[in-house]
Amino acid sequence: MGGFFGTISKRECATDLFYGTDYNSHLGTKRGGMATFDKEKGFYRSIHSLENTYFRTRFEDELPKFIGNSGIGIISDTDAQPLLVNSHLGRFAIVTVAKVNNAEALSNKLLDEGMHLTEFSSGRINPTELISLLIIKGKDYVEGIENVFREVKGSCSLLLLTEEGIIAARDSWGRTPIVVGRRDDAMAAASESTSFANLGFETCSYLGPGEIVKITPEGIEQLRKPNPKKQICAFLWVYYGFPTSCYEGKNVEEMRFACGKSMGEEDDAEVDCASGIPDSGIGMAVGYAAGHGVPYMRAISKYTPTWPRSFMPSNQSMRELVAKMKLIPNRDVLKGRKVLFCDDSIVRGTQLRDNTKVLHELGAKEVHMRIACPPLLYGCQFVNFSASKNELELITRRVINDLEGGYVEDVAKYTKTGSPEYDRMVGEIARRLNLDSLKFTKIETLVKSIGLPKCDICTHCFDGSSFHTLEEENK
Repeated sequence: MGGFFGTISKRECATDLFYGTDYNSHLGTKRGGMATFDKEKGFYRSIHSLENTYFRTRFEDELPKFIGNSGIGIISDTDAQPLLVNSHLGRFAIVTVAKVNNAEALSNKLLDEGMHLTEFSSGRINPTELISLLIIKGKDYVEGIENVFREVKGSCSLLLLTEEGIIAARDSWGRTPIVVGRRDDAMAAASESTSFANLGFETCSYLGPGEIVKITPEGIEQLRKPNPKKQICAFLWVYYGFPTSCYEGKNVEEMRFACGKSMGEEDDAEVDCASGIPDSGIGMAVGYAAGHGVPYMRAISKYTPTWPRSFMPSNQSMRELVAKMKLIPNRDVLKGRKVLFCDDSIVRGTQLRDNTKVLHELGAKEVHMRIACPPLLYGCQFVNFSASKNELELITRRVINDLEGGYVEDVAKYTKTGSPEYDRMVGEIARRLNLDSLKFTKIETLVKSIGLPKCDICTHCFDGSSFHTLEEENK
């Protein structure tokens, strides 16, 4: 995925930009970048790899070079950003949080129109450059961004740093968020409201789907009204979001607590304590403990001094090793107890299977698992919520294939909680992961915990539903 931060101030903005961007570190693992604009010295831009170190350590020594009162920054899981562009619209820097499913078709179309594109060393198209070319096809920035909304199949939210201010545009279906903050001497736009608290910004607006605004030190000007319908990603609350963040005014930690509390109240498991898998499972586990009337205990702790999320290698086997090494089980809490764990999701199941084996070896009498979302049955078309390249990497699909004796394209019957097919699938997953019991949050509970209408939330990865197909537009 990725997260961005932009600010424009009546004074130098580098410090705000530095820390504001850093507060998006939980959203990306590969590249970090910042760009500033100064009326006399122009644009300054820098990009660094984050695969072996923190964002702060990469940019701290370089901070004096970021001169100016306005800037944008990003931490990205896709491409190196920001890009600097000089066009008939003017000079600008751009950052995007996007998934462009039709990148090859769009690049061919642009090449046929006489434009040119650089490529990564891997031969892949740079999605942010592709988006910038769609923008400069417009007669102004608004028309250009509307080109992006119309042409990109997937999702795209972006910030443009121009010579006159910052332009923020949220994905036309609102898959990914943009929140705007205000301070006496500055304005800011970010993926995460967590970016604001320690910098003195107060949240003043959540951009609507397809909304475009221009931000100056004095305030915010709407350039395009929001679309009437939205589909914000449910996984923002389940997994991506930092506990102190809010999306659409709905707080992440409150949602996780409510989800866990509902499951705890309904559950009949006889357990001694509830524990969260750090970090995203903790809020749910605290809620479960409250709802089920059992103590919350830290049977597993994350070793945070040297294992932040940013240090995640691209190789799958190394990712699994890192995931194991940063979580340390507490033998004295586990020994002789029936422990119930809460986690955000199960994707491949490899890490959980290995952890369960260790927990039993360390003396846990029983190991139960409760998951904050329904089973993942469909690949994400919009946000890149996991590194899975195809649906067969999902443990649910592998189990279904085995149960059905081959590949099954229509798995709708497995999405219905309590159906015979659903129960068989969940039971088999529990068996393979060596769990004494396994339950997933019902989609109704998930929606209720978020607190938005079902039609406003994208639940495609759970039930295959979508408010529109990739070919439709938000009209």
